[in-house]
Order: sequence, then structure tokens, then C-alpha cells
Amino acid sequence: MFGDYDSFCGNDSLLAQVDDIEHKYLQDKNVDVKAAGDIILGNLQSRVHQDKQDNISIPENMVVLKADKEDDIQMNENDLVDSNQELSESVLDELPSSQLLYFEKMNGLSSGSRKSIGTEEQDKCVGSSLDKIRSPQSFRPEAEPRNRTIDFSSDSKCDSLKTESLKDHLKSAMTWNAKAQTLQVSKTKQLKEAVLSEEICVAKKTIESSSVDIGPFYGLPSKVKDLLKQFRGIETLYEWQHNCLMLESLQRRKNLIYSLPTSGGKTLVAEIIILQELLCRQKNVLMILPYVAIVQEKVRGLSSFGIELGFLVEEYAGSKGRFPPIKRRIKKSLYIATIEKGHALVNSLIETERIDDLGLVVVDELHMLGEGSRGATLEITLAKILYTSKNTQIIGMSATLNNVEDLQKFLQAEYYTNNFRPVELKEYVKIRDTIYAVDGKTEKGFTFSRLLNFKYSSKLQKADPDHIIALVTEVIPKYSCLIFCPTKKNCENVASMVCKYLEKEFRAHREKEKQDLIKDLKNIGNGSVCPVLKQTIPFGVAYHHSGLTNDERKSIEEAYSAGILCLLACTATLAAGVNLPARRVILRAPYVASDFLKKNQYKQMIGRAGRAGIDDAGESILIVQEKDRHLVQDLVSSPLENCYSNLLLELTKGMQSLLLSLVGLKIAVTQEEVSNFMCGTLLGVQQQLLSKEKSLSEIIKDGLENLIEKGLLKGRTSEKDHNTKCTLTVTPLGKATYKGSIDLAYCNLLYRELKQGLEGLILESNLHLLYLATPYDMTSNCSPDWMIYLKQFNQLSGAEQKVADIVGVPESFIIKKASGQAIRKNVDSAVVNRLYLTFVLYALLKETNVWSVSEKFNMSRGYVQNLLNSAASFASCVLHFCEELEEFWVYKALLTELTKQLTYCVKTELIPLMEVAGVLEARAKQLYNAGYKTLAHLANANPEILVKVIERLSRRQAKQIISSAKMLLSEKAEALQEEVEELLKVPTDIPGTY
Repeated sequence: MFGDYDSFCGNDSLLAQVDDIEHKYLQDKNVDVKAAGDIILGNLQSRVHQDKQDNISIPENMVVLKADKEDDIQMNENDLVDSNQELSESVLDELPSSQLLYFEKMNGLSSGSRKSIGTEEQDKCVGSSLDKIRSPQSFRPEAEPRNRTIDFSSDSKCDSLKTESLKDHLKSAMTWNAKAQTLQVSKTKQLKEAVLSEEICVAKKTIESSSVDIGPFYGLPSKVKDLLKQFRGIETLYEWQHNCLMLESLQRRKNLIYSLPTSGGKTLVAEIIILQELLCRQKNVLMILPYVAIVQEKVRGLSSFGIELGFLVEEYAGSKGRFPPIKRRIKKSLYIATIEKGHALVNSLIETERIDDLGLVVVDELHMLGEGSRGATLEITLAKILYTSKNTQIIGMSATLNNVEDLQKFLQAEYYTNNFRPVELKEYVKIRDTIYAVDGKTEKGFTFSRLLNFKYSSKLQKADPDHIIALVTEVIPKYSCLIFCPTKKNCENVASMVCKYLEKEFRAHREKEKQDLIKDLKNIGNGSVCPVLKQTIPFGVAYHHSGLTNDERKSIEEAYSAGILCLLACTATLAAGVNLPARRVILRAPYVASDFLKKNQYKQMIGRAGRAGIDDAGESILIVQEKDRHLVQDLVSSPLENCYSNLLLELTKGMQSLLLSLVGLKIAVTQEEVSNFMCGTLLGVQQQLLSKEKSLSEIIKDGLENLIEKGLLKGRTSEKDHNTKCTLTVTPLGKATYKGSIDLAYCNLLYRELKQGLEGLILESNLHLLYLATPYDMTSNCSPDWMIYLKQFNQLSGAEQKVADIVGVPESFIIKKASGQAIRKNVDSAVVNRLYLTFVLYALLKETNVWSVSEKFNMSRGYVQNLLNSAASFASCVLHFCEELEEFWVYKALLTELTKQLTYCVKTELIPLMEVAGVLEARAKQLYNAGYKTLAHLANANPEILVKVIERLSRRQAKQIISSAKMLLSEKAEALQEEVEELLKVPTDIPGTY
């Protein structure tokens, strides 16, 4: 069979040796089977080395023989060399240098002993991974016995050796290998297998399988209660939480809306319901949150539970998220998404007929249904779920709901409410130097409480007429305080003013930690730090608004949570953002920008007062001028605003977007079906209030006709006899528009610009591609500095300058604008502004430094950061748009890479760390410099060591980072496992398969 090699019956053959050993074993029971196996395997190895010398090739799909020491020996010389190299590496090589040094110092391990210990661990892990990857038979449990692997480590195999000859086993294996065809394996496939082997190894070590016992904790495994205590410090639930979880409506899986004041513990109830769905009912869950920062915070917080309980936590925010999501064979997924990404996810599940895989949808801040285009998108998402899946439960929660009956009817939901707050909230209003308590029982709404007791000099009175210093010094530095200001500039001014008049003693409070914070901010800004923050942080004061970069905002939030900062001057966005409670909340004025405060906004802001487990009470003080007294009296005594549908107010992102996707997803393809669907929306519930000028059917007809005119739909809305059953179909452009989540106001423009790009896309750099990925909706609030515009244009190469001409901004126009000359030629201002923003993005990708780019373009660094985030998200949308149109095939690879660059905008080596939820550039640099350079490093990290080597990292944050890294590894390993199994499916024409 093998030429000059042994035949099956030769006296000196390998099988003859096997036969002799077997007889010897049967004669002497004390002979170790393992030793016999080692002898055989030794002979096999020598044969393989002889093969190498004689250039004999052996098929890759030859049967694997598995020894007790967990080494996989496969009859392929390349695989043998590769596996030997893999097995010689230590698992401790997957730990960063800082952690290895720590182990060496603490345990006195020499590098040699560390190597030997690691190798043994790696042997076990890699061996099992290679088994799965390299042996097709390992994926076919139904295969004939002659094709299975032989494991000398198992005691049970001893008995089989007595009844079935080992010689017969080897003969069968050799016969199989002789018949086996050599598989053609591509380099790409080999690379995927190698990556899979490494990542599964790490994932297996780091992820423990959870207990499956069903304990008394609301039908959940008893382990959940232990994890809540371990990760959250929660030992018992509030009475209302228990009552809510025991509601009959929840037991019967009915939809539910529940409302409680801020800080009442609403989220914990939702999380318990989520765990019930994932663990007990084995269904996927979607959690919709309003902002990217909250999504990332929740991903970090729940990854620890996912690791321990065996489910996946997937982030859908910005440019992140797969459509449709991977269909998992074993583990269930918790998708945590922003409103926009949640809608795209639901669309993809409906299109692939997997919407019933979604067992539960949880919506936080349900009142956002009434807030502009995002409210319209949320309404569309929920309406589609209600219409297409009768098995998906919807849970909505909010602190500020009024017209609950409409929402109940829309969501077909039960309602639960409670006024519970763990910390009592006391509301006050300050007029001049008098503080009044808010009292809804009195006619005026206020009752006298006290006079301010603070000695003001004439100079101080002039600088601080609203007595802010008196109000904050009653609280800080012992307790924390938030000051909500109407504008970003007002935040900075208040922070600076307060610090000018604080006593020097404030500087001494946690002085070293405040200096460390300034140093961190300096590192974030590559040597630059905001002058206002440099002045205020030594006093424990800072500002917080959208003018900060993501890294700066995160550092300030962490410092405030740790008590290093005791006072934040912030805008209203913080009220609905991350959880930063305070002992006292001060509202600088009853305005947000120039708009008078709404009751919902007021409740959100004052809800930050009072920290559960820390304070016994929380206070809010609204500073009021005499002229606003009556307006404020109405504000504090009025009910919450009603929540109304925005489908009609936001046509292109509301009604028209909904109609297009209904037809595209084949949810409703006639005017009659569309009308039936619309009756189930919030607009349908409120149609008598909102559609007074036209009936709902007329609005639908107009909307469909508009989509047909735009070329997004085909068909007729009705015939002469008013037949409403004409079938509508979506055009390729219409399909690309809704699948890419492109605003209908821009879809035709985007198509034309992409088409124009095909005729002459400038690829010398990514400038032209960047222009196509620059978001349209940011051009209206952009005011170019023409001298900067001209300077940036002149720095471009000749080919790059052609981009400006192609898109419609000639050089002569920029020159005339910069020199103040009159412009005769009409140039589209939207295109001019968009190109200017493209220059900003181009500079960012080259420098990866928000600070230097913001200075170069004279923009706030927060605006530049927001532009970058929006561009990353829009690039992802344009990519999905192009994927649906065959003519734009060339853009797919280009936009995939560009989206990745815009998402992270950091040096390449930091990207793996930036994938971890909540790890921004500054933290990624810290981790990388400490030796934590890969996901595997983070997944293997010890939180205690991480805290010691990374400055200003709390133990809780360290654990969250490690859990998030483990979760990502688990998700990637599972996805690669499924992909490799698809690649290695054994063809049915091979003998012995079926």
C-alpha cells in the first residue's frame, strides 16, 4: 500500500508490532495500556518523520490518533510541525508583561518554570481545538466505528481492546486514510482555523459553564441571586420590585408598562425579566436604550452576568452590530441597542423570518416615543413587533409618563405604577435670598422654608447675584452637587466663577487624585488640557457638556463617581445620560437654551438628587427670577406632558419611512393592509387628535404616492373604482434605502453622488470616499472659516483637489470667499459645508487627535468628536445601502475599511482594545502600555493586578473591562466555530458518510 513501507502482513510491519504488544498485554494484566499506546504512537511519529525525508505526502483528512497526554498526532507533515510549534508555546505568553512580572515577583517563578507550566495548559487547550478543526470525523458522531478517533486515556477503552483487536482498529484507519481524498484548503480557511483555535482556547479557559438549577429567585437559577450580591451589592429587593415581578400579567407573559420616579430601581426589575427570558425560556432579548453612552454602560454591566450564566451580550450602537444577527446554535443573545440600531435589527429579523426568535423587547425611557424623529423610529419599531410576532413580549419603563391609556392601547399592555423612591426627594425654589419648599397643596405651590445664611461682600454679590456659591458650599466637598445650566458656555462660566470664591481649603481635599486627573486629561489631549478644567479641578469642580471629547467626559464622570470631583456644572443632557446622582441638584434657571423648561425635563433633572445607600435625603433647588415666578408656579404644579406620535411631524423619518419598509419587508403590500397596520400604531390610537385636516387613509395614500414618485415603490395606490388592493412592490433603490436606514430626504441625492463616484472615484487617498460618508444632517449647522478652508484646500495634492471640482466646489469659489469677493456663480451651500466637514474628517484620520484638529479648524473638540461618531454611523449606513445595489459592488470593500477607521480613529494597534465596551482611546493607551495588547490579554487579566498597573482604575471598572473582553472573545469564538464547522462539513460522496 505504501510502496517500500510496511505491508499489512509483513513480519516486521507496524501492525505486527501492534499485534505482539497486544498479545503481551493480554498475557500480562499489569502492563500499562498507556505505555503500549505510547510505544505505538512513537512508531507512528517515526513513520511521519520518515515520510518527510522521503517526500511522501499524506492526506490532511487522515484519522487522528489521540494519546493520553492530549497531543493530536495527524498524518500530515505540515500539521505536525505547526502543532508542535503551537504546543511549545506557553499559555502565559497570552498574559501581558506587567502581569507576568507581577506573578514572578509574588510567586518567585522563574521564566523556565513559567514556561513548563504554561505549556501543559496550552497542550490541553490546543489539542482539543485541533481535534475539532483537523478531523472531519470529529464532527460526525454517526460515523462508522472504524472511522472514530482512538483515545488511550480512557479506562473504558481497555475493555474494548479485549473484544476488538487494536490491530483491526489501525488497519481500518489505514484503509480509510488510503482512500481519503486530499482536501484543498485555502490560506484564508487555514487562517480562520488558526484564529479559531487560539480564541476558543482562551474562551474555554475564561468562561465557566453556569449552574442549571432553578432556584427560588423568581424562577431563575439560584446563582443569579449570588451574582446580584457579588456584582451589584444587592441582597434584597424593594417591596414594589417584588410586587411588580409577581404581577399576574408578567406570569402570563402580557406586555407591561411600569412607571416610577428616577432612582426607584426600575432597571433591576427589567434585568430580572431579561434573565428569565434568556435562561428559562431560552429566547433572545432586545433592550432599547436612548443613547450610545448608556448602551455601552449597560453592555459593560451585563457582560459579567453573561459570562457566568452562559449568554452573549451584543452591542448595537453607532457603527456596531450585525444584520441580521448571527443565529446561535446554543447560546442565546441579549442585544443592547440604541433606538436606530434596534429598528434596523428588528427589520433584519422580520426579513429573515426570525422575529419569533425574539422573546422579549425592553424599552427604557418609553416617554421618548413623543420626542421627534427618534420617537417616530421607536414607534415604528414597536408597531412592527406587535404586528409580526404574537410571541414577543414588550416591557416599557419610564419615570415620566402621563397619557398612559394611549400607550397601553398602543402596546396592548398592562400598567403598574408606584411612587416609591429609596431616598426622599425634597423640592425647593429660590427667589432672591429666600428658599421656598414646593407644596402642591397650597394655592401658590410654594411655602416659605428659610433664608440663605451666607455673608456676601459687595464684590461677591455682583459676581454671584443668584447666590450659587452659598448653595454649593452648604454641600461640598463632603457631599456631591450638580448644577444644571441652560447652555454649554454657562456651564463653564459657573464652574470658573465658583472656584474664584471658594476657600483654599477646598484645594487640599483629595489633592493628589485631582492632580492625577489633570495629568490624565493632559495625556488625553496629547499635552493640552482645557484652561477652565485646569483652573477648576484643583477645587474639585468641573463642567460636563457635549463640548468635551468622549475620553474627557468619561474621565470626569469616573472622577465624580469616585468623589474626587464634588461639583459638576452640566447641561440637561446629563439628566438622561449616565447615572451620576448627587446630594443636591441646583437648576441654574428654568430654561434649556432659550426654551422654558418642560415638566418632563424638570423631573428628569431633579431626579438625580439623592444617592441610594449613601444619602438619607436628596434636595433640588430651582433658581427663579421674579419675572418667571408665575411660569415656575405653573411648572411645579402642572402634570407631565402627554406623549404624542411623531409619525406625521417627521415625515421622511416617520410616516414615509414606515410605509417604505412595510412594503419592502412584505408586512403590508396593499393600501388596505397598510391601513390595517397603521391602526395598530400610536398614531392610529391618536388619529382623532393628530390627523384633523386629513383622515388617516388619505395620509397613507399621499405617502404611498410620494414614495412612488421618488422611485422607491412601484404600483398604484388605487384605481378609478377606489380599489385599495393593488399590490405594491419596492424598487432596488427603495430596498437599499430602508435596509441602509437612509433618511428618505437624502436617498436620491446619495444615489446620484455614488453613481457619479463610479465615473471617476479619486483613490489616491480616502478624501473622495470620506465625502460620500460625511453625514448630510450636520451640514446645516456648519459655518466654514474661509481662510482655514482655503489653507486646507491648498495643502491637498493635485488629485485630491480634483475631488472638490467633482463634487461641485471649484477652487475659484473658495478663493473668492476667502478674499471677500462677490460670488456670481451659484454654488450649493450644503455641498460646500459638507466638503468642509470632510476636510475635518480627513485631518482626523491622518492625525487621530481630536484636540489638534479642533484647534486647526477652530471648532470645539466636542463638535469634532460628534462629527466623527456621526460619520462612522453614516458610513455604516452607506455600506448597507451599497450592498443592496449590485452596481455599487466596488464600494463594499472600500466602505468596510473606512467604517472601521472612522469608528475607532486610533492607531491600528489600539483597535482590538477599543472593541471592548467603554474602553476609549485614553484607557486603551494605558492598557497597551501596560502590556495588555489583545483581547486575550484582557480576558486573562487579574482585576487586582489591573487596578495596580492602570492609574485611576477602580476594581469595579477592572472587572467590567475583563468581563467585556471575555464576552467579545466568547462571541467571536462561537461565530468562528460555526463558520469553521460550515467549512469543514464532510461531503456526502465520501465513503462511510450519509
